[in-house]
Amino acid sequence: MRITDVTLWHVSRPLPAPFYPSWIPGLPQTENRFTLVRVGTSSGLCGFSAGPAMGRERAGLGDLLGPYMIGERADDIASIRQRLREMSYLGWHLGWLEAACWDVVGKARGVPVYRLFGAEPGPVTLYASTGEVKGGRERAAELEQRRSEGFTAAKLRVHKDTLADDLDQIEVARQAMGPEFTMGIDANQGWRVAVVADAPAWDLSRATAFANRAHELGYAWLEEPLPNDDYDAMAALRRATPLPIAGAELNHHGLPEIAVMLEKGCLDVYQPDAVFAGGISETWKIVSAVAKAGARYTPHTWTNGIGFAINLQLFGASPWRADTLLEFPIAGPGWLPEFRDALLETPWLHDRGTLQLPTAPGLGFSIDEGQLWRFGSQFFRATKFRMALHAVLDKGIATAKEIGRVRDARLAARLAEVDALQKAGGDPIAPFVAPVAASVKAGWKLADGGSPAAGGCASTSPASDSAGS
Repeated sequence: MRITDVTLWHVSRPLPAPFYPSWIPGLPQTENRFTLVRVGTSSGLCGFSAGPAMGRERAGLGDLLGPYMIGERADDIASIRQRLREMSYLGWHLGWLEAACWDVVGKARGVPVYRLFGAEPGPVTLYASTGEVKGGRERAAELEQRRSEGFTAAKLRVHKDTLADDLDQIEVARQAMGPEFTMGIDANQGWRVAVVADAPAWDLSRATAFANRAHELGYAWLEEPLPNDDYDAMAALRRATPLPIAGAELNHHGLPEIAVMLEKGCLDVYQPDAVFAGGISETWKIVSAVAKAGARYTPHTWTNGIGFAINLQLFGASPWRADTLLEFPIAGPGWLPEFRDALLETPWLHDRGTLQLPTAPGLGFSIDEGQLWRFGSQFFRATKFRMALHAVLDKGIATAKEIGRVRDARLAARLAEVDALQKAGGDPIAPFVAPVAASVKAGWKLADGGSPAAGGCASTSPASDSAGS
């Protein structure tokens, strides 16, 4: 399963109506934009992933990506992780690319990715995740619509200038929905954006006052109430309120950063999004650490349909699947599943607030080639020949040949190592798929109230394909 082809597209899917994300005040979003990657392999299998985008800011990514990926084995996750780490030295956060390799591995083995981690098919319970800031009455009407569709839980957004305005929304919403409807709140303070309009900046005092009032009103959790790197303030807030505090959705530095947060006791619920947190393998390491610390995991999923699929697979494998809610982004009239899930043949649709884990191999979706042709713009493709030609034009033939010889020798040595591992009964993905066990407790708050305990491609593998191809 050597990587033979890496292709990138800019994707821009117009929305049916402007969407005003609470996390970027003043910016009407009129398109769902992301970068799509397809990783092709010698087996004929392809894997896909996507990274959210503001525009075409990744236009130069291909020149870096091709030389690092071509020739690697898609199932050699250790090497893929190292290549992505090396590219990050230049400032790119590229963990989202790793999911395309997991897509290939799942297809090669004929199973969904969550089964690689030891999980079985079944349902997950969703909460409707709103995306815009609204007044209390308007929010109540939106939540009533979600309830009529079968949801029993939802998340509100607060991002008003004053504490009083934010409290007014959650008070009106609670009065309208009654105590039986589960509600959380996202303050969107973790990664404050004020590039268009100014955005409120919470401090510990405001966050504490808001959290305690939300607890009095029966809210279930509060997300991102403080900057995502203000670890001491988050820990102080978590100790100061009985309301579960959630976050860490866009903390880019993976387990090393989350380990600091766990040690300090910053959060009750950790929400790493594998698109941002370093990929599937890094996020699973985080899930394991969260379990050992006695906290809880449920991911952020608000990117696009492919990002949702990636995090759905991980949540489906987690020990909290049966008693924890998963985010389902929906905010009409602009952000609806068929537009959120641009390019997917089948959007992710809920059934009365639940979703069955996919049984298709890999990440569980197929790309609609017609939509890709309509809404995508290919801007890069790497093959071994194209990469060699580029090297000749860039470095000259003598230098290009020398680089190629050295690189080929490294790849051959690594391929021999993986082949030897498999012949001895080993599996290159084994270090990254160890099952995670957790003692699932009632409620989402850490039990001790303080710091946690230490702690065109084929859709499936052809019958003739082997793991060593």
